[in-house]
Amino acid sequence: MTARVLTSRAAAIAGGALLALSPLTAQAAQAAPAPHTASTAQPARTAPAVAAKGAVLVDGATGRTLFGKEADTARPIASTAKIMAASVVLETQGVDLEKQVPVKQAYRDYVTQHGSSTADLQTGDKLTVRQLLYATLLPSGADAAYALADTFGSGATEAERTASFVSQLNAKAAELHFTHTAFDSFDGGGTDTSTPAELAKLARHAMRNDTFRTIVKTKQYKGEAPAANGRTRYYTWNNTNQLLGSYDGVIGIKTGTTTPAGDCLVFAATRGDKTLIGTVLNSKDRYADAAKLLDHGFGTTTAKTMQLRALPANSQRD
Repeated sequence: MTARVLTSRAAAIAGGALLALSPLTAQAAQAAPAPHTASTAQPARTAPAVAAKGAVLVDGATGRTLFGKEADTARPIASTAKIMAASVVLETQGVDLEKQVPVKQAYRDYVTQHGSSTADLQTGDKLTVRQLLYATLLPSGADAAYALADTFGSGATEAERTASFVSQLNAKAAELHFTHTAFDSFDGGGTDTSTPAELAKLARHAMRNDTFRTIVKTKQYKGEAPAANGRTRYYTWNNTNQLLGSYDGVIGIKTGTTTPAGDCLVFAATRGDKTLIGTVLNSKDRYADAAKLLDHGFGTTTAKTMQLRALPANSQRD
């Protein structure tokens, strides 16, 4: 037998031996550790420290919670209650946003009696429902909220109509399955309470309405209305939410401030295809808190260099 034939037979035997590896041997071979490669996993983000007593951040699309601090603890919510007031109006069957509503002296008196923020509505002027929504959500006008409650509540007197409207707010809260949210005023000036988590859910709900979204992202509104003397009244309302125009991508939503509630903010921002919605209640630095939470959700560091948009000197503060 020649050397060439011997070599061929040896190769054949070796090949057969490889094909005859037992299943156990094959599994062991598959289980062998792969060569080490650099990990592509993103490191977990450290939860931000916020001054607010209660806070939450959620994914706007799914509602998934991204951050929570006493998120299910009920607290006073101040004028963030006006989010619910606007939602009830906008979801009223057959609502006519161009319907004109005469301003009553009672609306102005309410502001004076309670020291509330105001849209400075003038008695006898006729504003549309749409304008009253701007007046409620931008300068946080309690007079405008009163006008909406008086218009969309039912009853023979102003007291009955406003009580009816507050009942509608609570009915909507029940419809949305909120178990820790309760209203006793139409403007957040009472003992209205909710949790950061339920306020964020309310905000997600409200932001599905095109009109609501358009209003709360508006920095300044200018409009006109027929005055009682037959002339034209011109109104300018600035949004009390200073996060608008200060943090890139912010699209709303509402401030609130009372002594029991402290400084509150419900906010939303969109970057790319991601929208985040959050709430901070009773905060010593609500805008910094909101920016930190948004940075946490977006994976950015915008909060470190954010400069707050200044409000005109005559603007309401809420």
